[in-house]
Amino acid sequence: MQTIGLVGGMSWESSASYYEALNRGVEQRLGGLHSARTIMASVDFAEVTALQEAEQWDGVADILREAAISVERGGADFLMLCTTTFHRVAEQVADAVEIPLLHLGDVVAEACTAQGVESVALLGTRFAMSRTFFTDRIASHGLDVLVPDARHHDELNRIIYDELVHGKVVDSSRRTVVEMIGELWDAGAGGVILGCSELELLVRQADSELPVFGCTSLHVSRALDRALA
Repeated sequence: MQTIGLVGGMSWESSASYYEALNRGVEQRLGGLHSARTIMASVDFAEVTALQEAEQWDGVADILREAAISVERGGADFLMLCTTTFHRVAEQVADAVEIPLLHLGDVVAEACTAQGVESVALLGTRFAMSRTFFTDRIASHGLDVLVPDARHHDELNRIIYDELVHGKVVDSSRRTVVEMIGELWDAGAGGVILGCSELELLVRQADSELPVFGCTSLHVSRALDRALA
């Protein structure tokens, strides 16, 4: 079994989901008392978020590079960033280490195309929806990528940062997000990407008639394929 390197803390709720899913996945695949070989470096979410909001991306990259290097030195065979928004500096992080980075955008795009989806909607933080660093990566796989209308961005951002990163799952927020998915379906989306780990706490496949692609679930599944190959 290979050792999976994790750069986490963005948020710790997201990192906890990654850790739990990796270990449950190994248990399911191998049985018995097996668990995942992992090394995690967890950063301060408040620090990197403040730098993000100030558009100080070199500072964000420095923090995540240091975390990635520490994970590599700890013996990881490959690297995962337990975040969508901070994939904004994924290339800088990948360049700082010798081990490969399992890029979330590639994993999600490949899952969409495998199901025959040609047009997919992305739900995530305001930053991830309003910038193109993540949607362009997905589109490079031949997919059309939609995002919610700009009038929804602040509300979705509030749900993520004020509720979900603190572990609060609110039914009214679920209804709000499901209504957004309905609008995106009307706009031509053939599937929806939950482009923020915390959104998987809120929305399930049962809530949507569109195929739902959860970033964390897909990222973890691909990591386990690689670690256990």
